[in-house]
Amino acid sequence: MITHFLMAFGQDAAEAIAQIPPVKETLSFSLIEMAFKGGWIMIPLLLLSILTLYIFGERWWAIRNASKTDENFMRNIHDYIHEGKIKAAISLCQSQETPIARLIEKGVERIGRPLNDIQTAVENMGNVEVSRLEKGLPMLATIAGGAPMLGFLGTVIGMIQAFYNMSQAGSNVDITLLSGGIYTAMVTTVAGLIVGILAYFGYNYLTARIDDIVYKMESNTIEFMDLLHEPAGK
Repeated sequence: MITHFLMAFGQDAAEAIAQIPPVKETLSFSLIEMAFKGGWIMIPLLLLSILTLYIFGERWWAIRNASKTDENFMRNIHDYIHEGKIKAAISLCQSQETPIARLIEKGVERIGRPLNDIQTAVENMGNVEVSRLEKGLPMLATIAGGAPMLGFLGTVIGMIQAFYNMSQAGSNVDITLLSGGIYTAMVTTVAGLIVGILAYFGYNYLTARIDDIVYKMESNTIEFMDLLHEPAGK
């Protein structure tokens, strides 16, 4: 009796399990697989991302070195000038690999000329130093604006291809044909936005750092010109 009951129960359980719909395998994909889905437009986006990282890293290092300052630099320049040690002041400037030092060096080299000439020379040197600091930033700004547009171009091209494939399918249109094309097309938009965002934030960060250096350059220029106006015996 018990044996028949267990056999009947096992048969009913097997039938119930057989009626349970199979669990669909969860689809997953990596970023590399998604990148390949974007087509040829991903190649220039990849190059732009590499260029963005290179420009940011190179400029960050250069600006970091340029922002290093010696707290006693201007004090030593002050002492050398009032003691008449012009060559010692120039040597001190040359030992400091910073825009501020090169700025002051240009002014020290022209001591003895009219103050207007000295100020003009220092200001011109300041413009040169700012241009050096901003090297590569226009390209970074261009990438920030151009990368999303390039990604959107890839999306438009992908959408055109998707609708063209649908038109060629005729009456045998499958929704997966359209969804697959849209999925492929949207990959380039995501990639373009990522590259653009990185370039945008990198550009603004570097610009802020350069503004800090420019402020220090202006402050030291004013201090240097005030130094030249001081009486010789002070």
